[in-house]
Amino acid sequence: MPMIETDNLWRTYTMGQEKVHALRSVSMTIEKGEYVAIMGPSGSGKSTMMNLIGCLDTPTQGEYWLNDQRVRQLNDNQLANIRNREIGFVFQTFNLLPRATALHNVELPLIYNGTPKAEREDMAKAALAKVDLADRMLHRPSELSGGQRQRVAIARALVNNPSILLADEPTGNLDSKTSKEIMRFFDDLHHQGNTIITVTHEPDIARHAHRVLSILDGRIASDERVPESERNGIH
Repeated sequence: MPMIETDNLWRTYTMGQEKVHALRSVSMTIEKGEYVAIMGPSGSGKSTMMNLIGCLDTPTQGEYWLNDQRVRQLNDNQLANIRNREIGFVFQTFNLLPRATALHNVELPLIYNGTPKAEREDMAKAALAKVDLADRMLHRPSELSGGQRQRVAIARALVNNPSILLADEPTGNLDSKTSKEIMRFFDDLHHQGNTIITVTHEPDIARHAHRVLSILDGRIASDERVPESERNGIH
């Protein structure tokens, strides 16, 4: 059974008298352990696709199964539970609490799901160690570089051992040197067996993935494997 399966997925918004089809009849599968980039220009539907995969939005029509669960049948509490336990989100803007330490920021998903305090702290420390930030855990975001802030966000995304790491333009606010450093972390995480889906409009970021889904006008325009020789993430 694929980790992700969509069948004839549509997302339509009503704007005044007009209907806007952000996604049109998208059918695809993503297997456990894949590293996939969803690529397309602004307005192509890639962010809508990410919101549906991440259970942040629901389709207007069609079906989405995540780990064999039919998402349409889940209520708001079940969707929130899936977002917390199954999906680790990494955003372009980091979304860190400015007054909280790196450690506390990473602990947040564990606080929401009721993990006991002692266990929570150990899990958060282990996640920060995974992104080479064990020595910065008591620093606040303002005391960290952009790359370090994004690594805190990656640690927070990983702390629950989610099924999927879902990254939306993860290097959008970073310079090119720091972007390469962050994408190396994604390469390493994929080698460790994580399923990664990254949403980007940048071809060089997409080429870290092993498969690129290109979206145009709400449809999948192409679905291509990236040959090993062309990948940016070769060690």
